[in-house]
Amino acid sequence: MDLERTARCLAELGNVARLKIFSLLVQAGHEGMTITEIRQALDTPASTLAHHLRGMVEVGLVRQERQGREVRCRPDFTLVDAAWVHFRSECCRG
Repeated sequence: MDLERTARCLAELGNVARLKIFSLLVQAGHEGMTITEIRQALDTPASTLAHHLRGMVEVGLVRQERQGREVRCRPDFTLVDAAWVHFRSECCRG
């Protein structure tokens, strides 16, 4: 992972609402959650949730999969681990 991609991932999580959404997905594990489940858990309007998820999907933090009429969201743990390793090894030397 390069510094540019790490920065984009961290920037997406630099918003309280997105960090709450992402934390909820991480807690849900590999099963993830449907958009409806996320919206209900956080009491967030659908349009606001869609806006926040779009950015996380674009940088690769979240993957979405259509399941019938629902969309399931899962965190990309591989990317999160790579970003964290890169951040610690390149940015936090000391």
